Amino acid sequence: QVQLVESGGGLVQAGDSMRLSCAASGRTFSSYSMGWFRQAPGKEREFVAAVSWRNDYYSDSVKDRFTISSNNAKNTVYLQMNSLKPEDTAVYYCAAGSRSYATVVNEYDYWGQGTQVTVSS
Repeated sequence: QVQLVESGGGLVQAGDSMRLSCAASGRTFSSYSMGWFRQAPGKEREFVAAVSWRNDYYSDSVKDRFTISSNNAKNTVYLQMNSLKPEDTAVYYCAAGSRSYATVVNEYDYWGQGTQVTVSS
């Protein structure tokens, strides 16, 4: 069992930066895929970024703007978001899964409660 708690969301202006954190407890997550997803009102939850076996990968919409990283000693994964756009506004969820290189919602087993990110124009 893995518990995930996100933090760091809030309201920013377009062009600003923000860092989200996800603290994991329970089983070690070093052998899992750790991912970030987001869900805007009226839309499906979508993949943002993930790290698996020290490889990171991103959706096309955030590539070159967002960076995922992890600190295994702290059991924490981060999402650094730069050059934020209004279309990045969503609830951001941290997720942990037992499959490698997972990019789909149903490949993840554990989810955090989500943190709201709002980007004003």
